Amino acid sequence: MQDHPTPEKIMQTGLAFWASKTLLSAIEMGLFTELARGAEGFEALRGRIGLHPRSARDFLDTLVSLGFLKREGDTYGNTPETELFLDKRKPSYIGGILEMANHRLYPFWGHLTEALRTGSPQNEIKGGGPGMFETLYSDPTRLEEFLRAMTGISHGANMTIAHAFPWRDYKTFVDIGTAQGDLAAQIALANPHLRGTGFDLATVAPIFEAYAAATGVADRVSFVPGDFFKEPLPKADVVLMGHILHDWDLPTKKMLVKKAFDALPSGGAFVVYESIIDDARVKNTFGLMMSLNMLIETRGGFDYTGADCSGWMKETGFSSTRVEPLVGPDSMVIGIK
Repeated sequence: MQDHPTPEKIMQTGLAFWASKTLLSAIEMGLFTELARGAEGFEALRGRIGLHPRSARDFLDTLVSLGFLKREGDTYGNTPETELFLDKRKPSYIGGILEMANHRLYPFWGHLTEALRTGSPQNEIKGGGPGMFETLYSDPTRLEEFLRAMTGISHGANMTIAHAFPWRDYKTFVDIGTAQGDLAAQIALANPHLRGTGFDLATVAPIFEAYAAATGVADRVSFVPGDFFKEPLPKADVVLMGHILHDWDLPTKKMLVKKAFDALPSGGAFVVYESIIDDARVKNTFGLMMSLNMLIETRGGFDYTGADCSGWMKETGFSSTRVEPLVGPDSMVIGIK
């Protein structure tokens, strides 16, 4: 007998912003970082975080119910996951992308319906301001938050690429749109024979160089300033683009693929990775929603399938392509020249 339909999934998804904002507010207030020092009693924790008496118990217990805190008696502590991933003092912190989601994306997504009907961005551009990247790169504080966010969302995939790709066949690499430089750092850490370059706008240089020094790879990884719209890409055996192509419209995507092709020697590899949508467009929900986020944030950006990307590579002249899963929703598309 078939199960009767229930509204449970509809209600959970329709009100999912309740849970989302509860978690985002906890990150904003530094709750998990505070609890990484040790579990605390209710009154001490309430005062330390600055919670109003009316809200405190419901807020903390909601986080317990959602699985983000644990409680024994009147004492609250982190779960293993929040202890590892939401303590700002740990290198495993992934909260940067969630901080950005709280500050920027949460209000913009309130206008999704308008974006769906108009095809127009709903971020700063909507009010006549500069675009997302102009806004971020003009403010050092927001830029550093954004670059940390990119490290947080990319770190697992970066480590997988550093170990899963056949680096033994190559000597040099360049990471295009390198941000804080975590991909370059992880590749260098896992492959001592390699020398690498991070390529991004000049304002990123001090952030990249500090990160390279902190991770111990500054002797083998260097920064080259540049604008991939205006200049050729640095030449290397492997060119990588992580979370770059989806920001742009189709002509710009193809232009960047061509620039990567031109930067490679015969036999060189082009590695594109982000939340590649499955070819049937039914499984990678995160990738599909990321494409909606590109609708919110950009004038023409969109996410794409592995088949789409392989097609652009072959059209440019790459002799072979393959798609390989990384971690979570991320995959990489590899093109060989």
